[in-house]
Amino acid sequence: MYYLQRLKDLREDRDLKQADIARLLRTSQPQYSRYETGERELPIRHLVTLADFYQVSADYILGRTNTKEMNHRQRG
Repeated sequence: MYYLQRLKDLREDRDLKQADIARLLRTSQPQYSRYETGERELPIRHLVTLADFYQVSADYILGRTNTKEMNHRQRG
């Protein structure tokens, strides 16, 4: 599950704590920690929120591409 490392890296690149992202996703810090460690699968709605927040594509988070930038279609 390559996306686990991407979640952590994106968060740490912005000097954010798990609690900060948990607030964004309207969940608890322990629950968000479970997403980063792979104990729980990240819901699609959270994937979309995080992609928008970090301004990267969902494919980047999922490890399907190494290109962070979203194309115009993905930006809506």
